[in-house]
This record gives sequence, structure tokens and C-alpha cells, in this order.
Amino acid sequence: MDASRDISTPTDADRLQTGYRYALALTHHLEDAQDLVHESWLNLSRRYGRVESNAVLFTAVRNLFIDQCRRKKIVQFESLDVPEAPDVPELAENQPGLQGDVDALLAILRPVEREAIFLHYYEGRTAEEIGQLTSQPRGTVLSLLHRAIAKLREAAVQVDGKTKCNQWLLLFVTFF
Repeated sequence: MDASRDISTPTDADRLQTGYRYALALTHHLEDAQDLVHESWLNLSRRYGRVESNAVLFTAVRNLFIDQCRRKKIVQFESLDVPEAPDVPELAENQPGLQGDVDALLAILRPVEREAIFLHYYEGRTAEEIGQLTSQPRGTVLSLLHRAIAKLREAAVQVDGKTKCNQWLLLFVTFF
């Protein structure tokens, strides 16, 4: 083991994996997330020679994701008047248990909501830090987190005496 390497310094592989998880939070599609992080990594490597930090990679991934959405002209409107009950997709047969439930619940969120949830709960970032990273006011970030958690709670509750998801996940979503 190289004694000169600081243990807390992430390797390129660690940084790529973190970038992939972030891209997955944005796209919620495995192949699209891989494409996003690879293209972002290549662009940063060509421009600067290497990727200096997770924040730089996150910004590049996010900007590329926004560019792709603009090219596809994907527009999502959400009425603020009367919120509808979110549709929870059926679980895939090859994804039973908690992971399938998590994927199904996260699929109901908009990309910006998944991004906020990922950065706050997985990366441990504050609303202020998320706002700086995504160029949004702190209040907007807090609103996104609040709405996302409300959607997750509503989607995980019991309907007609049956729970829509795993009991452990229901407990976790309840205490968000």
C-alpha cells in the first residue's frame, strides 16, 4: 500500500461510482446514467486532464442531463392545485424485496426531486449546499425535499389493508 496516498482521498473509481449513483438519481435509468457519467468524465478529462472533485463531476453530469432533456424537449408540469395520488409502478419479478420497492417508489419522483433526495440523504449535503450545486435557492431545495418525501409517504401507505411496499421501507419513509 502506498503510504503517500491519503486514505480520505477518493480514487477515480470511487469518484466514477459516486457520479454514476448521482446520474442514476437524475435519470432513474441504468444505461442513461452510465452514458451521462461517462460522457461527463470524458469531457472533464479532455478539458482539465483529470476530475478534481465530486462537485465538479456532479455539475458536469447535471448540466449534460439538462442539455439532453432540452434536446428531447421533455417538459413536465405538475399542478400545485390538487395533488393526485402517485402511480407506483408494479415491481419487476427480478427485483423482489426492498431494492425493488425502493426503485418503484423513486420512479414516481420527478428527476429534480430524486436529485434532491439523493444529494441530501445519500451524499449528506445540506439544503444550502444542494442549492449552490444546482443553482437553486435554499427554499426551493427545501420545498423539493418536502414534496418528494410527501409523495414517498403517500405511495408507501396501506391501501385496502395491503401495504404497497416492504414493511421496513414503509417504516423508513414514515420517519423521513
